[in-house]
Amino acid sequence: MTQEERRIFLIKYLLSENIQYGNITVPKDKKRQEQLLRSLMNVRPPREIGKEFLNVQNIYLKERAKEKGIVNILSISQAYENLYLWQGDITTLKADVIVNAANSGMTGCYCPCHDCIDNCIHTFAGVQLRFECDGLMRLQGYEEPTGRAKITKAYNLPCKYVLHTVGPVIAGEPTHNDEKLLSDCYKACLGLAEQKGLKSIAFCCISTGEFRFPNRPAAEIAVQTVRKYIKENKSEIKVIFNVFKNEDYEIYKELLRADK
Repeated sequence: MTQEERRIFLIKYLLSENIQYGNITVPKDKKRQEQLLRSLMNVRPPREIGKEFLNVQNIYLKERAKEKGIVNILSISQAYENLYLWQGDITTLKADVIVNAANSGMTGCYCPCHDCIDNCIHTFAGVQLRFECDGLMRLQGYEEPTGRAKITKAYNLPCKYVLHTVGPVIAGEPTHNDEKLLSDCYKACLGLAEQKGLKSIAFCCISTGEFRFPNRPAAEIAVQTVRKYIKENKSEIKVIFNVFKNEDYEIYKELLRADK
């Protein structure tokens, strides 16, 4: 199968799952096919799926990862002592674990092709990730509290695992409790990563964007919390601050330089 053949197979399979999709036809151009496939994966509820789909999906997503370009964290040179700064797509990072800024439902973003990190990670990991997350939440029996963390497999992402944490949602100015909860997210992720024996972790900008935590205060909390954790626990874990926007890159670069 070519990538196009795999993509069309996956689209047709997902369309066939729901009678409401009967009037949708497969677009001819690549970009629209990719958008439709992602949309169908985004809205699909967590449930089992056939082995044939998974086999084709896994090959397709691994090829997509190669197309985007996998970045080994060992190649990241911008270091500030034991902390690293990297700008790019976190779904291309080959680290032990990457951090997902999740919502309290913990099963991913259901908005088709939304550009949040939760959507991106679930899309390129594959449908298995939502199913695993749903299993964890069913066992828990209640929504995920802010400031904690859960770990799952990474499936078709180049990393080994994904840590899911729910940051505070901000209305107006962050309160002292909001700041504490954001700090708790970083501590929970670091603690769980080390508990699992993982040696490298890539953090996204938790709670910024859709959750509206101001970028600079969020970065200050991230850097301060990570540095304090490493010092107090004599940790040797490699920490990468992953940013996507230029604004965040400049903020983190300034903060990391100032803390050297």
